[in-house]
Amino acid sequence: MRIQGASFSALFCAIFMLYVSCHCSANWLEANQTATLLVDASPQSAQKIPDKMFGIFFEEINHAGAGGLWAELVSNRGFEAGGQNTPSNIDPWSIIGNETYIIAGTDRTSCFSRNEIALRMEVLCDNGGSTICPNGGVGIYNPGYWGMNIVQGKSYKLSMHVRSVDSVNLLVSLTSSDGLQNLAIANVVAGALDMANWTKVELLLEAKGTNVNSRLQLTTTRKSVIWFDQVSLMPLDTYKGHGFRKELGSMLANLKPRFIRFPGGSFVEGEWLRNAFRWRETIGPWEERPGHFGDVWRYWTDDGLGYFEFLQLAEDLGASPVWVINNGNLYLLGKLARGLHHDHIHNDQVDTSTILAFVQWGSVRASMGHPEPFELKYVALGNQDCWKKNYRGNYLKFYNAIKAAYPDIQLISNCDGSAGKLDHPADLYDFHVYTSGNDMFAKAHQFDRTARLSTGPKAFVSEYAATGQNVGTGNLFSALAQAGFLIGLEINSDVVEMASNAPLFVNDNDRRWNPDAIVFNSWQQYGTPTYWMQQFFKESSGAILHPSRLQTNSSNLIASAITWQSPQDSSSYLKIKIVNFGSDNVNLKIAVAGLQNAVNSFGSTITVLTSKNLMDENSFKEPNKVVPLQSTLQNAGENMDVVIAPHSFISLDLELATTNYRSAI
Repeated sequence: MRIQGASFSALFCAIFMLYVSCHCSANWLEANQTATLLVDASPQSAQKIPDKMFGIFFEEINHAGAGGLWAELVSNRGFEAGGQNTPSNIDPWSIIGNETYIIAGTDRTSCFSRNEIALRMEVLCDNGGSTICPNGGVGIYNPGYWGMNIVQGKSYKLSMHVRSVDSVNLLVSLTSSDGLQNLAIANVVAGALDMANWTKVELLLEAKGTNVNSRLQLTTTRKSVIWFDQVSLMPLDTYKGHGFRKELGSMLANLKPRFIRFPGGSFVEGEWLRNAFRWRETIGPWEERPGHFGDVWRYWTDDGLGYFEFLQLAEDLGASPVWVINNGNLYLLGKLARGLHHDHIHNDQVDTSTILAFVQWGSVRASMGHPEPFELKYVALGNQDCWKKNYRGNYLKFYNAIKAAYPDIQLISNCDGSAGKLDHPADLYDFHVYTSGNDMFAKAHQFDRTARLSTGPKAFVSEYAATGQNVGTGNLFSALAQAGFLIGLEINSDVVEMASNAPLFVNDNDRRWNPDAIVFNSWQQYGTPTYWMQQFFKESSGAILHPSRLQTNSSNLIASAITWQSPQDSSSYLKIKIVNFGSDNVNLKIAVAGLQNAVNSFGSTITVLTSKNLMDENSFKEPNKVVPLQSTLQNAGENMDVVIAPHSFISLDLELATTNYRSAI
């Protein structure tokens, strides 16, 4: 049983469920409802679920990447965030000292042509003479993204470009937020001739202490004029060594995603074309990337997390990349309507006659250490753009150009094909749904009515979430609603190819959207119930779906059945998932027919996601208040009686014997 860190309420629920599942014939518990689940596990009726059925969707929202998944600790490392007019705001950089000792501002003297802004620091004091620098010197500091998490014994790589008209004696340090605790120190000493031109300086800082709210300081006690640009601080210990925050990367890996859709979402398009995500400007050396202002979610990104890095992350996760590209339509985030994520009006668009200039392909991956091509098989043409005037014309330009060069790439249309045939070619069609919890659960039957065609695109449910009232910042209610919806997608996987939740991440200091799957700050992280709900589906991709039928008067129950094989030991399991969205206990009789292998009760488990209160959430204080708890299922078999608690999601994993030992009689 998974009890480490679990709250008492969650542990109580797990013990309760284990007790009733093991004493299913007892009459001491009088449930309010009864139901029967019939599962046909015969090979003749089985259906394979698509290999890429469940994955993840990353959008640069809530500081998900900048200050989140991407491990860069310096915010506004190139001093470009204040705009191209100089002098400009250098926020969140600040000076150490006052105008008696130091003057700092931006100018356009950088050695990088695509990001010309640099910081000019004029030090007016000295270590002698009439104006003596204060103890500790003067300079600049960067607090990162709401504090840098510096950990004792860990190493951090500092990289910066420096120029000076004078000799340099610079102290580089990692300190507490008030500058009083020194965690790591290094000196940069050089003559005037050595620093007359822009020079790249790299240092390795090993932390001698821990502070979750640290900052980077660049200080001196020598009168001088020094320019800085592209100042980066990266931990050496990252997920698979590729620059992703280790803990967040591991949380993604634990979902076993079969695909990752990136980089948005609204972030791809921008409210205005000048602020759109341009993939060519996010590749190559990080110092040469201009960065851009994400005007939909209203913050600057240095684009250290660029096209190459997304492809690398997909490879590290063993997931297929799904690249969303700007197809020349832009939109303005407007008033939310009908529970949808974005109800947009366009500000400017690219005319269809000129769109081919945007259809460009290329890569510098070999120079970035990846000589072999990434396996890109999916490209989404735009995001929520179907209704716009130029969408179809632009779409067809992209479609024809890409198919001519890369016929094996699957192209995804923004237009909904669930209710009728598309009027243009597509391999998949995008389907987004943001709605209330009750409606989300009801939408488990959304694709029941979709025509079963032998040809034509299938659905890619690339953004789904229960939103609005009663979901809080991600509670059990929200998770159960979405669990029911996903079971509906699983049942309809003959017309649904892929699905992913949104948004994936939220920095607790910059909540632009609720709810989200993973919450973090500079040093902590936890999964919301939505994150843990998705764990129930990580074996579904590529599994075998078996028809199942619920006999019940309740509209609050939904169930599915699959068989899957463990990659660790090749053991096979029959997994039965059930959501009870209602407030009554349910006595559920389960009858399985057609199994080719007998059930091994000793290796079978029950996993339960529930809590004492439907509105319960996880938090930094109680990260495991609502988490799945697993225990042995003692009465596993082809016929079982199980009590399903109110407001719960359970999974019965019945281990199947490796050989069939049934009697022939």
